[in-house]
Amino acid sequence: MTSAPRLPLPAGLLLAVGAGLLAPVQSRINGALGTALDDGLAAAVVSFSIGLAVMVALSLALPRGRAGLAEVLPALRERRFPRYYVLAGGIGAFFVFAQASTVGVLGVALFTVAAVTGQTLSGLLVDRMGIGPAGKKAVTGIRVLGSALTVAAVAWAVSPRFDAGASGGATAGGPLLLLVPVLLPVVAGFLMSFQQAMNGTATVHYGTPITATLVNFVAGGAVLWLAWLVKLAAAGPGRGLPGEWWYYLGGPLGCIFIGVAAFLVRSLGVLVTGLGMIAGQLLGSLGLDLAVPSPGTVIALPTVLGTLLTLAAIVLASLPWPRGAFRGRRHG
Repeated sequence: MTSAPRLPLPAGLLLAVGAGLLAPVQSRINGALGTALDDGLAAAVVSFSIGLAVMVALSLALPRGRAGLAEVLPALRERRFPRYYVLAGGIGAFFVFAQASTVGVLGVALFTVAAVTGQTLSGLLVDRMGIGPAGKKAVTGIRVLGSALTVAAVAWAVSPRFDAGASGGATAGGPLLLLVPVLLPVVAGFLMSFQQAMNGTATVHYGTPITATLVNFVAGGAVLWLAWLVKLAAAGPGRGLPGEWWYYLGGPLGCIFIGVAAFLVRSLGVLVTGLGMIAGQLLGSLGLDLAVPSPGTVIALPTVLGTLLTLAAIVLASLPWPRGAFRGRRHG
Protein backbone atom coordinates (compact mmCIF):
# COMPACT_ATOMS: atom_id res chain seq x y z
CA MET A 1 0.00 0.00 0.00
CA THR A 2 1.39 3.42 -0.97
CA SER A 3 -0.26 6.47 0.52
CA ALA A 4 -0.02 10.09 -0.47
CA PRO A 5 2.17 12.29 1.73
CA ARG A 6 0.56 14.60 4.24
CA LEU A 7 0.40 18.21 3.11
CA PRO A 8 1.43 21.16 5.29
CA LEU A 9 -1.56 23.09 6.62
CA PRO A 10 -1.14 26.20 4.39
CA ALA A 11 -0.78 24.14 1.20
CA GLY A 12 -3.72 21.92 2.14
CA LEU A 13 -5.96 24.89 2.90
CA LEU A 14 -5.09 26.55 -0.40
CA LEU A 15 -5.95 23.34 -2.25
CA ALA A 16 -9.24 23.02 -0.33
CA VAL A 17 -10.17 26.61 -1.17
CA GLY A 18 -9.25 26.01 -4.83
CA ALA A 19 -11.49 22.94 -5.01
CA GLY A 20 -14.28 24.82 -3.26
CA LEU A 21 -14.25 27.42 -6.04
CA LEU A 22 -15.76 24.76 -8.30
CA ALA A 23 -18.76 24.01 -6.07
CA PRO A 24 -20.94 27.01 -6.99
CA VAL A 25 -20.29 26.37 -10.67
CA GLN A 26 -21.38 22.76 -10.22
CA SER A 27 -24.47 23.84 -8.25
CA ARG A 28 -25.42 26.34 -10.95
CA ILE A 29 -24.96 23.73 -13.72
CA ASN A 30 -26.77 20.87 -11.97
CA GLY A 31 -29.60 23.18 -10.91
CA ALA A 32 -29.97 24.46 -14.47
CA LEU A 33 -29.96 20.90 -15.84
CA GLY A 34 -32.62 19.88 -13.33
CA THR A 35 -34.76 22.82 -14.46
CA ALA A 36 -34.18 22.05 -18.16
CA LEU A 37 -35.19 18.41 -17.68
CA ASP A 38 -37.90 19.28 -15.13
CA ASP A 39 -36.50 16.30 -13.22
CA GLY A 40 -33.86 16.62 -10.50
CA LEU A 41 -33.32 12.86 -10.40
CA ALA A 42 -32.66 12.64 -14.13
CA ALA A 43 -30.22 15.56 -13.88
CA ALA A 44 -28.34 13.77 -11.08
CA VAL A 45 -28.18 10.60 -13.20
CA VAL A 46 -26.71 12.53 -16.13
CA SER A 47 -24.17 14.32 -13.92
CA PHE A 48 -23.02 11.15 -12.15
CA SER A 49 -22.88 9.10 -15.35
CA ILE A 50 -20.57 11.60 -17.03
CA GLY A 51 -18.42 11.77 -13.91
CA LEU A 52 -18.21 7.98 -13.87
CA ALA A 53 -17.10 7.90 -17.51
CA VAL A 54 -14.36 10.45 -16.76
CA MET A 55 -13.09 8.44 -13.78
CA VAL A 56 -13.08 5.15 -15.70
CA ALA A 57 -11.00 6.77 -18.45
CA LEU A 58 -8.53 8.26 -15.95
CA SER A 59 -8.25 5.01 -13.99
CA LEU A 60 -7.40 3.03 -17.11
CA ALA A 61 -5.13 5.65 -18.68
CA LEU A 62 -2.95 6.55 -15.68
CA PRO A 63 -0.48 4.10 -14.09
CA ARG A 64 -1.46 5.28 -10.61
CA GLY A 65 -5.11 4.70 -11.45
CA ARG A 66 -4.41 1.14 -12.62
CA ALA A 67 -2.37 0.45 -9.49
CA GLY A 68 -5.22 1.72 -7.34
CA LEU A 69 -7.73 -0.51 -9.12
CA ALA A 70 -5.55 -3.51 -8.29
CA GLU A 71 -5.86 -2.63 -4.58
CA VAL A 72 -9.66 -2.50 -4.39
CA LEU A 73 -10.42 -6.20 -4.02
CA PRO A 74 -7.49 -6.94 -1.67
CA ALA A 75 -8.50 -3.98 0.52
CA LEU A 76 -12.07 -5.28 0.76
CA ARG A 77 -11.06 -8.91 1.19
CA GLU A 78 -8.60 -8.06 3.98
CA ARG A 79 -11.06 -5.64 5.61
CA ARG A 80 -8.53 -2.81 5.72
CA PHE A 81 -11.50 -0.52 6.33
CA PRO A 82 -15.23 -1.19 6.88
CA ARG A 83 -16.67 -2.52 3.64
CA TYR A 84 -19.64 -0.18 3.72
CA TYR A 85 -17.21 2.68 3.02
CA VAL A 86 -17.49 1.75 -0.67
CA LEU A 87 -21.09 2.97 -0.50
CA ALA A 88 -19.96 6.55 0.26
CA GLY A 89 -20.87 7.43 -3.31
CA GLY A 90 -24.54 7.11 -2.34
CA ILE A 91 -24.07 10.23 -0.22
CA GLY A 92 -22.59 12.07 -3.18
CA ALA A 93 -25.54 10.95 -5.28
CA PHE A 94 -27.94 12.34 -2.69
CA PHE A 95 -26.05 15.67 -2.63
CA VAL A 96 -26.22 16.02 -6.42
CA PHE A 97 -29.92 15.13 -6.33
CA ALA A 98 -30.45 17.82 -3.69
CA GLN A 99 -28.60 20.34 -5.88
CA ALA A 100 -30.59 19.52 -8.98
CA SER A 101 -33.91 19.42 -7.13
CA THR A 102 -33.70 22.47 -4.88
CA VAL A 103 -31.33 25.09 -6.34
CA GLY A 104 -34.02 26.10 -8.82
CA VAL A 105 -36.49 26.53 -5.94
CA LEU A 106 -34.27 27.95 -3.20
CA GLY A 107 -31.58 29.68 -5.19
CA VAL A 108 -27.86 29.15 -4.67
CA ALA A 109 -27.85 31.42 -1.59
CA LEU A 110 -30.27 29.48 0.60
CA PHE A 111 -28.96 26.16 -0.70
CA THR A 112 -25.44 27.23 0.33
CA VAL A 113 -26.43 28.22 3.87
CA ALA A 114 -28.41 25.00 4.40
CA ALA A 115 -25.63 22.74 3.10
CA VAL A 116 -22.89 24.61 4.96
CA THR A 117 -24.81 24.39 8.23
CA GLY A 118 -25.17 20.62 7.94
CA GLN A 119 -21.58 20.08 6.79
CA THR A 120 -20.03 22.23 9.52
CA LEU A 121 -21.94 20.52 12.31
CA SER A 122 -21.11 17.04 11.05
CA GLY A 123 -17.46 17.98 10.48
CA LEU A 124 -17.06 18.41 14.22
CA LEU A 125 -18.83 15.10 14.87
CA VAL A 126 -16.88 13.09 12.29
CA ASP A 127 -13.53 14.40 13.55
CA ARG A 128 -14.53 13.58 17.14
CA MET A 129 -15.51 10.03 16.12
CA GLY A 130 -12.23 9.55 14.24
CA ILE A 131 -13.87 8.15 11.12
CA GLY A 132 -11.40 9.81 8.75
CA PRO A 133 -7.73 8.91 8.20
CA ALA A 134 -6.51 11.84 10.32
CA GLY A 135 -7.83 10.10 13.44
CA LYS A 136 -9.76 11.63 16.31
CA LYS A 137 -9.68 15.38 16.83
CA ALA A 138 -11.02 16.90 20.02
CA VAL A 139 -14.07 19.14 19.90
CA THR A 140 -12.35 22.15 21.44
CA GLY A 141 -14.05 25.42 22.22
CA ILE A 142 -12.08 27.21 19.52
CA ARG A 143 -13.18 24.68 16.85
CA VAL A 144 -16.82 25.07 17.92
CA LEU A 145 -16.46 28.86 17.83
CA GLY A 146 -14.85 28.73 14.37
CA SER A 147 -17.63 26.47 13.08
CA ALA A 148 -20.41 28.67 14.46
CA LEU A 149 -18.71 31.75 13.07
CA THR A 150 -18.49 30.07 9.65
CA VAL A 151 -22.24 29.40 9.52
CA ALA A 152 -23.02 32.96 10.65
CA ALA A 153 -20.59 34.44 8.11
CA VAL A 154 -22.07 32.42 5.25
CA ALA A 155 -25.58 33.51 6.22
CA TRP A 156 -24.42 37.14 6.33
CA ALA A 157 -22.67 36.84 2.97
CA VAL A 158 -25.79 35.63 1.19
CA SER A 159 -28.32 37.75 3.15
CA PRO A 160 -28.72 40.36 0.37
CA ARG A 161 -30.07 37.63 -1.89
CA PHE A 162 -32.62 36.62 0.76
CA ASP A 163 -33.86 40.22 0.90
CA ALA A 164 -33.98 40.46 -2.89
CA GLY A 165 -36.03 37.27 -3.18
CA ALA A 166 -38.37 37.93 -0.28
CA SER A 167 -41.02 39.50 -2.51
CA GLY A 168 -41.43 36.50 -4.78
CA GLY A 169 -40.05 33.18 -5.94
CA ALA A 170 -39.93 30.32 -3.50
CA THR A 171 -40.63 32.51 -0.48
CA ALA A 172 -44.03 33.56 -1.86
CA GLY A 173 -45.59 30.33 -0.68
CA GLY A 174 -44.57 30.91 2.92
CA PRO A 175 -41.93 29.31 5.15
CA LEU A 176 -43.71 25.96 5.42
CA LEU A 177 -43.42 25.37 1.68
CA LEU A 178 -39.65 25.81 2.02
CA LEU A 179 -39.28 23.26 4.83
CA VAL A 180 -38.67 20.16 2.71
CA PRO A 181 -36.52 21.93 0.06
CA VAL A 182 -34.34 23.40 2.85
CA LEU A 183 -34.08 20.12 4.76
CA LEU A 184 -32.71 18.33 1.69
CA PRO A 185 -29.47 20.38 1.48
CA VAL A 186 -29.12 20.41 5.28
CA VAL A 187 -29.19 16.61 5.37
CA ALA A 188 -27.01 16.37 2.24
CA GLY A 189 -24.46 18.73 3.76
CA PHE A 190 -24.51 16.83 7.06
CA LEU A 191 -23.76 13.57 5.27
CA MET A 192 -20.98 15.10 3.14
CA SER A 193 -18.52 15.05 6.04
CA PHE A 194 -19.07 11.31 6.44
CA GLN A 195 -18.51 10.83 2.71
CA GLN A 196 -15.26 12.78 2.82
CA ALA A 197 -14.03 10.78 5.82
CA MET A 198 -14.86 7.42 4.22
CA ASN A 199 -13.34 8.39 0.88
CA GLY A 200 -10.24 9.70 2.65
CA THR A 201 -9.75 6.43 4.51
CA ALA A 202 -10.22 4.44 1.31
CA THR A 203 -7.69 6.68 -0.46
CA VAL A 204 -5.02 5.75 2.07
CA HIS A 205 -5.52 2.03 1.36
CA TYR A 206 -5.93 2.32 -2.41
CA GLY A 207 -2.88 4.57 -2.60
CA THR A 208 -4.60 7.21 -4.76
CA PRO A 209 -7.71 9.41 -4.66
CA ILE A 210 -8.36 8.42 -8.29
CA THR A 211 -9.60 4.99 -7.24
CA ALA A 212 -11.57 6.29 -4.26
CA THR A 213 -13.31 8.77 -6.55
CA LEU A 214 -14.04 6.06 -9.14
CA VAL A 215 -15.58 3.77 -6.50
CA ASN A 216 -17.58 6.76 -5.27
CA PHE A 217 -19.06 7.33 -8.73
CA VAL A 218 -19.77 3.62 -9.25
CA ALA A 219 -21.79 3.39 -6.04
CA GLY A 220 -23.55 6.73 -6.49
CA GLY A 221 -24.30 6.07 -10.14
CA ALA A 222 -25.81 2.67 -9.31
CA VAL A 223 -28.11 4.22 -6.69
CA LEU A 224 -29.24 6.99 -9.02
CA TRP A 225 -29.81 4.73 -12.03
CA LEU A 226 -31.89 2.33 -9.94
CA ALA A 227 -34.02 5.16 -8.55
CA TRP A 228 -34.46 6.72 -11.99
CA LEU A 229 -35.46 3.43 -13.61
CA VAL A 230 -38.14 2.94 -10.94
CA LYS A 231 -39.40 6.47 -11.61
CA LEU A 232 -39.28 5.87 -15.38
CA ALA A 233 -41.42 2.75 -15.03
CA ALA A 234 -43.94 4.61 -12.84
CA ALA A 235 -44.13 8.00 -14.56
CA GLY A 236 -42.62 7.55 -18.02
CA PRO A 237 -39.87 9.62 -19.65
CA GLY A 238 -39.59 13.35 -19.11
CA ARG A 239 -38.05 16.04 -21.29
CA GLY A 240 -35.19 15.32 -23.68
CA LEU A 241 -31.60 16.29 -22.98
CA PRO A 242 -30.66 19.90 -23.73
CA GLY A 243 -28.22 20.58 -26.55
CA GLU A 244 -25.89 23.06 -24.85
CA TRP A 245 -22.54 21.48 -23.90
CA TRP A 246 -22.11 23.26 -20.58
CA TYR A 247 -25.05 21.39 -19.02
CA TYR A 248 -22.78 18.33 -18.87
CA LEU A 249 -19.83 19.77 -16.91
CA GLY A 250 -21.28 19.05 -13.46
CA GLY A 251 -19.95 15.48 -13.41
CA PRO A 252 -16.31 16.33 -14.25
CA LEU A 253 -16.36 19.15 -11.67
CA GLY A 254 -17.65 16.66 -9.12
CA CYS A 255 -14.70 14.36 -9.91
CA ILE A 256 -12.27 17.12 -8.94
CA PHE A 257 -14.22 18.11 -5.83
CA ILE A 258 -14.56 14.56 -4.48
CA GLY A 259 -10.98 13.58 -5.36
CA VAL A 260 -9.43 16.61 -3.68
CA ALA A 261 -11.54 16.13 -0.54
CA ALA A 262 -10.54 12.46 -0.34
CA PHE A 263 -6.89 13.46 -0.67
CA LEU A 264 -6.99 16.28 1.91
CA VAL A 265 -8.86 14.78 4.86
CA ARG A 266 -5.81 12.73 5.84
CA SER A 267 -3.75 15.90 6.28
CA LEU A 268 -6.33 18.42 7.47
CA GLY A 269 -9.11 16.38 9.06
CA VAL A 270 -12.73 16.51 7.93
CA LEU A 271 -13.75 19.78 9.59
CA VAL A 272 -10.88 21.93 8.29
CA THR A 273 -11.11 20.39 4.82
CA GLY A 274 -14.81 21.22 4.76
CA LEU A 275 -14.26 24.76 6.04
CA GLY A 276 -11.59 25.41 3.42
CA MET A 277 -13.93 24.24 0.69
CA ILE A 278 -16.70 26.42 2.12
CA ALA A 279 -14.39 29.44 1.85
CA GLY A 280 -13.69 28.56 -1.76
CA GLN A 281 -17.39 28.11 -2.38
CA LEU A 282 -18.15 31.63 -1.15
CA LEU A 283 -15.29 33.14 -3.13
CA GLY A 284 -16.41 31.19 -6.20
CA SER A 285 -20.02 32.30 -5.75
CA LEU A 286 -18.90 35.91 -5.52
CA GLY A 287 -16.75 35.59 -8.64
CA LEU A 288 -19.48 33.74 -10.54
CA ASP A 289 -22.07 36.37 -9.66
CA LEU A 290 -19.72 39.09 -10.84
CA ALA A 291 -18.77 37.34 -14.09
CA VAL A 292 -22.03 35.57 -15.02
CA PRO A 293 -24.84 37.00 -12.87
CA SER A 294 -28.05 35.01 -12.67
CA PRO A 295 -31.53 36.57 -12.27
CA GLY A 296 -31.93 38.08 -8.80
CA THR A 297 -28.19 38.29 -8.15
CA VAL A 298 -27.30 40.88 -5.52
CA ILE A 299 -23.73 41.81 -4.61
CA ALA A 300 -23.65 44.12 -1.60
CA LEU A 301 -21.23 44.98 1.20
CA PRO A 302 -22.45 42.09 3.45
CA THR A 303 -21.58 39.65 0.65
CA VAL A 304 -17.97 40.79 0.60
CA LEU A 305 -17.61 41.21 4.38
CA GLY A 306 -19.29 37.86 5.08
CA THR A 307 -16.87 36.14 2.72
CA LEU A 308 -13.90 37.75 4.51
CA LEU A 309 -15.34 36.76 7.90
CA THR A 310 -15.63 33.16 6.67
CA LEU A 311 -11.92 33.15 5.85
CA ALA A 312 -11.16 34.49 9.33
CA ALA A 313 -13.34 31.78 10.92
CA ILE A 314 -11.45 29.08 9.03
CA VAL A 315 -8.12 30.42 10.26
CA LEU A 316 -9.52 30.44 13.79
CA ALA A 317 -10.72 26.82 13.57
CA SER A 318 -7.70 25.38 11.74
CA LEU A 319 -4.60 26.89 13.32
CA PRO A 320 -2.84 24.68 15.90
CA TRP A 321 -3.59 26.89 18.89
CA PRO A 322 -1.69 25.93 22.09
CA ARG A 323 -3.77 24.05 24.62
CA GLY A 324 -5.34 26.50 27.04
CA ALA A 325 -4.51 29.55 24.89
CA PHE A 326 -8.09 30.82 25.07
CA ARG A 327 -8.94 30.01 28.65
CA GLY A 328 -7.55 30.79 31.99
CA ARG A 329 -6.86 27.25 33.16
CA ARG A 330 -5.49 24.09 31.66
CA HIS A 331 -8.02 21.38 30.93
CA GLY A 332 -6.92 17.75 31.14
